[in-house]
Amino acid sequence: MKKITKSVLCVILAAALVFSLTGCAKVGYVFNGTVKAIQEVKSGDWKKAPEAENADAASASTDDPPVIDEFAAGTFGGVEFKSIEDVVKYYCAAYDKTKAKTAKYKDEEGKIVEMYAFADEKEITITDILVEGKSNAVINKLIPQLLGALYVPTIGGLQPCNAREPEKDVDEKGESLKTCRVKADDLVTANVKDGGDGKIIISMQPKTVEMSRVGMDAQGRMFTSLNDIGSVVDAVDAFSWASGTTEENCKVVYKGGTAVVTIDTKSGEIVEAHYDMHVYVNIIHASIAVVHDKSLSATVDYKCDFPASKEFYDKCNVHPVE
Repeated sequence: MKKITKSVLCVILAAALVFSLTGCAKVGYVFNGTVKAIQEVKSGDWKKAPEAENADAASASTDDPPVIDEFAAGTFGGVEFKSIEDVVKYYCAAYDKTKAKTAKYKDEEGKIVEMYAFADEKEITITDILVEGKSNAVINKLIPQLLGALYVPTIGGLQPCNAREPEKDVDEKGESLKTCRVKADDLVTANVKDGGDGKIIISMQPKTVEMSRVGMDAQGRMFTSLNDIGSVVDAVDAFSWASGTTEENCKVVYKGGTAVVTIDTKSGEIVEAHYDMHVYVNIIHASIAVVHDKSLSATVDYKCDFPASKEFYDKCNVHPVE
């Protein structure tokens, strides 16, 4: 059974908070609340993210230092790049050409399904979990176990991607994600390097965004961001705020993530890619049961590497049809 990565991540974070505030003795209570939240996310009954007047206005913090080399004009692999606009244009052309290709796969149920040919393997880690600013060894052990129990990975197409089957790969408005939406203004910086053998390596760093939405902002046009985490936190009925609103108390900042892609200049297609999204979650004024007005922070690292390995196909029980 497929699970949407961003939805499961949201629920894991909500569960992390519930575990943190109630303590380990209430595992059954937390599990029931987590399962309920998952079912609401899967059924689509959770609160929809409101329309933003300007999604790009979510771009936050002027402190956005580059974590990759700055752009330098030049000719790489026989291709001239005069500006970051040139880099984005070349990347988008390669993205569109690569993501347009599909292949037949045998899915988990043994059915033959058409999916993206250039598929990824995923790795998710949740670290730096702090309750009231302090680390808790029990929570640090429980959350990875919960993640392993709930998150069932599967393949997907180039980021951002909401579904492995192209016709289902759409944003919250139902518009296709099969073509590149990245813009030069989305980036802190980008650079190009010669990869040898007619290949070039493009690195990009999107600008910081708070509460990113897939396809709608600088981070969401580069990565499969988590959309409205606050809505999933709200799905746990017993959860409440000591003061303020979900929007005020649940901050999710995307910052410092990178995309590194290798493009074959002859075919114009992406032959290798590494998307590394960093998410910093900070929740304050949270209450549950008899525990009142607590805080939680955590870091989510979501990596998608292309192409997927045979070992990953085996792990998710989805295989290309020869």
